[in-house]
Amino acid sequence: MTIVYPDLQSSVAAAAGVYAPQHDSQLLIEAMTLTGAVTGRRVVDLCTGSGVIAVAAAQLGAHSVTAFDICPKAVRCATSNAADVGAGVDVRLGTWADALDAGPFDVVVSNPPYVPTSPDAHLEEIPAEVGPATAWNAGVDGRQVLNPLCDSAADLLTDTGRMLIVQSEFSDTEQSLRRLRSAGLDAEVVLNQLIPFGPVMTARASWMESIGMLPVGRREEEIVVIQATKR
Repeated sequence: MTIVYPDLQSSVAAAAGVYAPQHDSQLLIEAMTLTGAVTGRRVVDLCTGSGVIAVAAAQLGAHSVTAFDICPKAVRCATSNAADVGAGVDVRLGTWADALDAGPFDVVVSNPPYVPTSPDAHLEEIPAEVGPATAWNAGVDGRQVLNPLCDSAADLLTDTGRMLIVQSEFSDTEQSLRRLRSAGLDAEVVLNQLIPFGPVMTARASWMESIGMLPVGRREEEIVVIQATKR
């Protein structure tokens, strides 16, 4: 089955209050396609948002796709998007514990919140159409969700399972690799892309410069897809 990335991304709508598909979603879909990771496999998409990743997995020939999000708006949106394109996705309202109870899975995919968050983030003026702050805010170091995701990878996966996650360089790619390896997986960056700052990163640039996280004047970031497999 052939999937054309831009067509899929544009056909999956983000309802008000739901994270809209962006470069990171696109890069993860590309990694899923190039690696052939999901075809014929039992897949779970964590932090599904609009459901764009889950829909892509279904269209790429996954045996089954389960998607989780803690936001009821996201669950409704992802369910609607999957139905609109005829993709078989079981969208559920749930947390990490619910995903663990439903597993293990052959493949875990996730575009989690990973943006470093300043103490004054509540004062930022970010366009509403970008989505809710909970879709990107991830603590001062950007690892509020990445850490438990990496640490629980082995429990989420079958013995031959694989995880694909996308994140920014500013949420410490190397730490994700170390945590995944400590959890008993082989981990590597399989895809990366340099992109200009969007509205959220632009709003945080001055704070990131002030704490030494961002070189002064730089307004682009590298996003990466990490693949982790059971040893």
